Amino acid sequence: MEDNNTKQPLVSSIDEEQLVPQLSGQRYLSSHSFTSSFVADGDDDIAPITGIEGFVKAFNVESKKLWYLAGPAIFTSVCQYSLGAITQTFAGHIGTLELAAFSIENTVIAGLSYGVMWGMGSALETLCGQAYGAGQIDMLGVYMQRSWVILLATSVLLTLIYVFAEPILLLLGQDKDISRVAAQYSLWMIPQLYAYAMNFPIAKFLQAQSKIMAMAWISAVALVLHVLFSWLFMLRLGWGMAGGAWVLNLSWWFIVVGQLVYIFSGTCDRAWSGFSWQAFQNLWGFVKLSIWTFTKRNIMLSQEWCIKITKSILIDFSILSTN
Repeated sequence: MEDNNTKQPLVSSIDEEQLVPQLSGQRYLSSHSFTSSFVADGDDDIAPITGIEGFVKAFNVESKKLWYLAGPAIFTSVCQYSLGAITQTFAGHIGTLELAAFSIENTVIAGLSYGVMWGMGSALETLCGQAYGAGQIDMLGVYMQRSWVILLATSVLLTLIYVFAEPILLLLGQDKDISRVAAQYSLWMIPQLYAYAMNFPIAKFLQAQSKIMAMAWISAVALVLHVLFSWLFMLRLGWGMAGGAWVLNLSWWFIVVGQLVYIFSGTCDRAWSGFSWQAFQNLWGFVKLSIWTFTKRNIMLSQEWCIKITKSILIDFSILSTN
């Protein structure tokens, strides 16, 4: 990469190595967040508000801009979150043990992996927002690929949690029968973990370009198909939780593949110019930023996760004792 003073790429060999260490966390996120890409410039800003009528008018204008981005993003998150909830609902029609076991797997094992992938993938929100705001559109694809490398490597480590789910759940005080069945489900759900690793960088990549509607449509189609095939394989054909696990895996990979097809079709223009060896450069600096972002964003999430674990254990014990 050429070293010139006129218009250096966002991640030159010097800049990128100094990017994470030199900027403190809070200052970095506040000055280079995704929202910085949507700050109005000069004449595009609203006029000074001098009265109630001006306030209402400005409020309506800004609300439309906000919901244009936030609405599809919220809808996408609801659709993706509902995938596991739908499978859990159908599990209740199979049996109480199956419901309790899948609830534990979905909350403890998959929930932990989701939090780690989401937290580390959020580093891309910072960098893609900075690149887009600086006009370095061609770096968005490089950042996404670099995040893939790091998250897929992290997924390999997290796979151990899925493999050793039974002793982990027993250590947390879970019932033996529930731990045994939940451990079996965990092995079936390993493909979902790698879908997480691919999906979160793609989401930040598309969000930085305001291509939220594509994500919303793909997630909506995935949810509809997920409901249909969950009913078909879990109940109608009698495949039980094995069918539910594979439908859930395929639903997440449908979202990933659908978004990749959208990206590779040329709709992202300069943001995606193909696979690049730059994705393997300065990985350590990217890892440090990912870990820092994960730590910051998962402080509250970890508290919520512990509460969910406690609730799930108490609920499962009550289900078994009732039966």
